[in-house]
Amino acid sequence: MPRLSNVKIKARLDYHYRAFNKTQLSPDPLEFPHKFTEYHDIEISAFLAATFAYGNISQILKSLERIHEIMEWKPYEFVMNYNHLKDRKLFDSTIHRFFTASDISILFEILHQIYTNNESMKYLFLLYYFPKAENLKSSLSFFSNNLLDLAKHYSEITHGLKFMFPDPAKGSACKRMNLFLRWMVRKDDLDFGLWNEISTSKLVIPVDTHVAHICKKFYLTKLNTVSWKMAEEITNNLKKFSLDDPVKYDFAICHLGARKIDF
Repeated sequence: MPRLSNVKIKARLDYHYRAFNKTQLSPDPLEFPHKFTEYHDIEISAFLAATFAYGNISQILKSLERIHEIMEWKPYEFVMNYNHLKDRKLFDSTIHRFFTASDISILFEILHQIYTNNESMKYLFLLYYFPKAENLKSSLSFFSNNLLDLAKHYSEITHGLKFMFPDPAKGSACKRMNLFLRWMVRKDDLDFGLWNEISTSKLVIPVDTHVAHICKKFYLTKLNTVSWKMAEEITNNLKKFSLDDPVKYDFAICHLGARKIDF
């Protein structure tokens, strides 16, 4: 197809941004934090939803349903009362692709440590926030490595735990971490805006194969491999259309690809 002008690409992006509002939420892991109204419940549910957001969408939703049932739909209360030695058996029959039952139980111990020692996850992340940096690459790298360090107190670092906490400094696109940050930092019909200390201009688009396909089709990236470099390139190109909030288009782009809708 002929290459579209930037004016036409922006018009289409803005159209789909408006069209993909909360009425178009399902199926998406973001459904789960939207079931809550309290700050900590939203934050924890969102972190879990983003962490499990890989693979087939039906399996993602099934795993998240199972996890929330184990928490009895009380994420903050469950995390605060979690005892790894006593409660890890709750996850004995719970796996999700690369995540074993042990990985998931350790994830909850990490969450317990975070919320026992910090008012919220936001304040832990803000320790690594560099307002003058171009984006959140360094912040994410420090944050992920901090969480892996917490995991080392309870387990050898398995493939599943490494996959939970990817490092952009090693080239990972960090799709799931960037997804969580989008939900926490941006504020609109879909995203919660709970972390308003962080500028939306620092966010980097969460890239997976669906996002990469749409973005390559419309010349937002020249790269072929999903990576942090690709995520930065797409984000920088989206800044031509929304300088202060380039990641606003992420939900629409992702679902255009996943639902195979014509751009």
